[in-house]
Amino acid sequence: MIYAISDLHLSFSVSKPMDIFGNNWERHHERIEENWKKLITDNDTVILPGDLSWGMTLEEAKPDFEFVHSLPGRKIIGKGNHDYWWQTKKKLDIFLVENRFDSISILYNNAYRVENKIICGTRGWIVENNPSADDEKIILREAGRLEMSIECGKKLKENDEEIIVFLHYPPAYRGDVSVPICKALVREKINRCFYGHIHSADKRYLIHKYGETKLNLISSDFLGFEPVLIE
Repeated sequence: MIYAISDLHLSFSVSKPMDIFGNNWERHHERIEENWKKLITDNDTVILPGDLSWGMTLEEAKPDFEFVHSLPGRKIIGKGNHDYWWQTKKKLDIFLVENRFDSISILYNNAYRVENKIICGTRGWIVENNPSADDEKIILREAGRLEMSIECGKKLKENDEEIIVFLHYPPAYRGDVSVPICKALVREKINRCFYGHIHSADKRYLIHKYGETKLNLISSDFLGFEPVLIE
């Protein structure tokens, strides 16, 4: 089975208490671990699209990777805006091998076939109707990365497997739309897109569909720190 949860915001080696964002974040890693072990077995896969660790370097993030690796199942990790430890995929793969984190894989300019699904994605970028010139460049670059990931996913298809996209940033929120990202979702006929980044979300501002693509928020606090099943 496939599950997903974003924005774990772990900080085992740095001082970054998340309860400043609300009492529901107090010792949230314990709730994540409890819910995870209740639902997930070693035969399952969990998609984690961004903001895994507050560590600024891979060394600082290592205890957070150790925690995630210790949990059941295979994990596929994408990039978030607070993942300052992020390196090239080659360097990240070396880090995973050197530390024997063999249950963890990196989603970056690539794709994975998991059961009868194709997992694709990228970080995305901020949602604004009038982005700055610098933001526009990043958005276009992220849209290109998404297209690259989807193209990799197409090559993995054996039958009619669904391609599912996982982003960190929402492609649309509060009436604002990341147009290049959303156009890619529509052009590639993506039925489902899951994203994180938004915390303490007011459900009134969530955009649940763009074209024929269903948009689903999976930030850990929004899910009650319980991974959601991707059926």
